[in-house]
Amino acid sequence: MTCHMAVRFASLVVPVFVLGCVSPAPAADRTISIAEALLRATPGVVLVTTEVAAKVRLDCGRGTTTVEPPPYRETGTGWFIDSRGWVITNGHVVQAAYETPRWLVNQQAQRAVTVACLPKALERAGLIPGERPDREDAVRRKVLDRVLPTAKVTLEPRIVILVQNGAEARAEVAKYGPPFRAEPGDAMSARDLAVLKIPGDNFPVLRLAGSKPVQVGDTIHIIGYPAVVLQHELLDQSGPMAPSVTKGTVSGFQKDKNNHPLIQTDASAAWGNSGGPAVDDRGTVVGVLTYVSVTPGPEGSIVQGFNFVIPSDAVKTFIRDRPINLESIGKFNPIWYAALRAFFTDDWKGAVRQFEQADTLVSGLPDVTRMLGEAREKVKNPPPRPFPWFWVALGVTLVSAGGYGAQLYIRWQRNRYRVRPADVIRLMEAGQQPVLLDIRKTEEYEKVPLRLPGSVRLAPEEFETGAAGLELEPTRPIVAYCT
Repeated sequence: MTCHMAVRFASLVVPVFVLGCVSPAPAADRTISIAEALLRATPGVVLVTTEVAAKVRLDCGRGTTTVEPPPYRETGTGWFIDSRGWVITNGHVVQAAYETPRWLVNQQAQRAVTVACLPKALERAGLIPGERPDREDAVRRKVLDRVLPTAKVTLEPRIVILVQNGAEARAEVAKYGPPFRAEPGDAMSARDLAVLKIPGDNFPVLRLAGSKPVQVGDTIHIIGYPAVVLQHELLDQSGPMAPSVTKGTVSGFQKDKNNHPLIQTDASAAWGNSGGPAVDDRGTVVGVLTYVSVTPGPEGSIVQGFNFVIPSDAVKTFIRDRPINLESIGKFNPIWYAALRAFFTDDWKGAVRQFEQADTLVSGLPDVTRMLGEAREKVKNPPPRPFPWFWVALGVTLVSAGGYGAQLYIRWQRNRYRVRPADVIRLMEAGQQPVLLDIRKTEEYEKVPLRLPGSVRLAPEEFETGAAGLELEPTRPIVAYCT
């Protein structure tokens, strides 16, 4: 017996939960925290000390003598642009040692004359130092007028780079750009920059930012050694000194009197910050702090919020004729970056291993020492992990979706051959008279007085065994009414 069943499937819309798989971004594009970015940058910042010692030969009237007055000393900030000992700083930070100004020569000579000749001159005049300032000044002027013209000054300038682990190295000026001079008649420099070279390699490096310019409102961080911190009487000055970091924004764009662009920022800065790198939120250098704003007058104080930065593109232009490799990050940086990545992703053991390697390569850096200690502490006493709400919520969602989908599938399985009365009527109207079979269970058939007109009554067991012997046309649809 061949049977044809008329089957109608209803459209079923099933909600589908799709979990997007996102490939990890390349390392160069991966978002890192501000803390990690700044830790990448700070080890490469150095203290630059310019010192000019002097030996002054003079005659106070009792024969020629040599006096060594206290040396002139100025501090600033610099940073490694190449791991082979190439350092960037401001031109005015090293100016006293590179092109000693005349005023410094005169200052050292006056100090020598004051130290060697003034005490005896006051004694001969019957004056006690500090008792009669007006008469003391008159004696000082006479001594200076008499001795200074014959004084011979020999200068011994030097520039010293102090790495954060306490290592000192004598630096040579590889390229020099004098600072801007505002006095009438003075030449004006292209850039207040200097390239220094010290022996050694494997130094931490700060990378220059890409070609995308900063915009007003962008965050900026100035790293350096402000003198107010270096000379603070309440701070321990005996150990390695880590640089300070101040935060601000790009507040404008200016040009100097030579029409060179400058970045204006409200990030705080002070004496000693000169030459320090200004970095973005990824820890790359967007510029070099060049000068701050001061109030008018000889004793002018710094006006915070109006500081100026030489853009990084100017640094690239300044160093292009020197054998500096901007693409090389040396041996220290990859290890240091990997250690920080492990630390900030809670891989404490991996961080310890990487920090130990970084400390072996360049030992004694304060940030490396501190981060190594923190990583070891977290290995020893790991912090409690937060409850995995995300994964719990995801699991509940998947289970719920699976249960809902299973119910829909079971319902579809049970109803996949069902037709509605309207479908039967539609078949009749189309001239396809279906064969109606009433195959309800016997007890249901006898209990319910409903009878289908024109239907053929078959007991379920007769239908299953084919005992009814029905002759059906192969082309006619069959609709069965059952319970």
